[in-house]
Amino acid sequence: MGNSTVAPEGKETPARLSGSLGVVSIVFMVVAAASPLVVVGSVSPLGIMIGNGVGFPALFAIGAVILVLFAVGLTTMTRHVPKPGAFFTFVGYGLGPAAGIVAAWLAILAYTSVQIAVHAYMGYVLSGALSSLGGPALPWWLCSLLVIALVGYLGYRNIDLSSKVLGFMLVLEVGIVLALVVAVLITGGDSGLDLSPFDPANIVSGSPGIGLMFAMGSFIGFEATVVFRDEARDPTRTIPRSTYAAVIGIGVFYTLAAWSIVMAWGSDKVVAKATEDPGTMIFATMHRYLGVLGEKGVNFLLITAMLACVLAFHNVLARYQHSMANAGVLPRALSGIHPRHRSPHTSSLVQTVTAGALIAVFAVLGLDPVFAVFTPLGGVTNLAIALLITLTSVAILVYFAKTKVDRRPWNTVIAPVLGLIGMVAAAVLIVAYFPLLVGDVDAEGNQVVGGVTILLLGLIAAFPVLALIQAAVIKKRNPASYEEMIERVGA
Repeated sequence: MGNSTVAPEGKETPARLSGSLGVVSIVFMVVAAASPLVVVGSVSPLGIMIGNGVGFPALFAIGAVILVLFAVGLTTMTRHVPKPGAFFTFVGYGLGPAAGIVAAWLAILAYTSVQIAVHAYMGYVLSGALSSLGGPALPWWLCSLLVIALVGYLGYRNIDLSSKVLGFMLVLEVGIVLALVVAVLITGGDSGLDLSPFDPANIVSGSPGIGLMFAMGSFIGFEATVVFRDEARDPTRTIPRSTYAAVIGIGVFYTLAAWSIVMAWGSDKVVAKATEDPGTMIFATMHRYLGVLGEKGVNFLLITAMLACVLAFHNVLARYQHSMANAGVLPRALSGIHPRHRSPHTSSLVQTVTAGALIAVFAVLGLDPVFAVFTPLGGVTNLAIALLITLTSVAILVYFAKTKVDRRPWNTVIAPVLGLIGMVAAAVLIVAYFPLLVGDVDAEGNQVVGGVTILLLGLIAAFPVLALIQAAVIKKRNPASYEEMIERVGA
């Protein structure tokens, strides 16, 4: 059971992770989870095409502001709740153990969905890439399973190894996008540089609600900084700094990159270009400004970006499961810590097996990896994360209202309330456009509330319901253990 010990009172002390991660390492891991190159290459063209057109880059900035407001309350709470477990712990302290369990299972659903979605898409891309290079014609699911095995190996070992791998891959993907930005700046783009994407008239044109939904979903992963608390060098300082650096850095990067894409094709032509083929727009843009080398480079780096993404979420999931096991929500065996790697190795193995099993099931069912796996599960991730952050925002407000441990209005009331309003708006937009998000559309491309939408919304609703049932069972069987549940996380 790792390094678990027995306390004097006869209670088992939770197994704790340890490490020396600094701000840069944590930022690299959570930004890699957001997969910036994938966002620039796929989300930006879609936002321009079916969102608010030329004004889409500004929505990244608006999304960043909303999440910074949320981060104010989150980072303030980390100083008063010095425990791992992330949203599981924070919601538990604010709204009670039952709500904490709901948050934990929403996190498991969200991060598992995004991990499996990217594994499926990456398997599809790798299969095509191998065939185009004259290699063996491997099925997508086999490529996915090979990637899962690699991620499982890295996740099993010390977190420092993952942070180095993620850091290297992140530098490459950010580097090629910045090279494009510089090329656009030097050449003046298609028809001169301007600030038209930030014109209020352009921001509210078209369908800004759809655009904001895509923009907000692109930040998924930044909130995971708090997951690595026990492995941070100086968590009291490292976690807040990492959180702000991640969300602000991602926001600035996305805004700048999307602006450069608009300038690359011209404010008057970019919507037509995105509509022509959003899937290949990033390759055409790279070829136009960085030549064949840039086009081929981004093709390769999209694969490494997806690898970085699934590795980052694998690490996050392993640590969530570890905290839930310490609290008694999952089997105690998942709290094990490797004696040499200091990693949650048992939880990591379970996560690897889970990912492999789900991919195998989808393969047996003959599901299309892009339209039947990646797209629907991406929608599940977006809504589950929006609900999770909204729930955490409420918990932060309630916690400070109850405890009075921090009386700064901006940190404990004003910023959290503004962040909550923004997140509620985002959640409402995601629900409103959920059929579009999961690919439930008719022949004309109009969203319809069909079987896919109903099934996935039912899945998302089932997790909180089952979590509440689990909480009730734990409370009935062992009331004392139930009340101490959140305290046991990293006690």
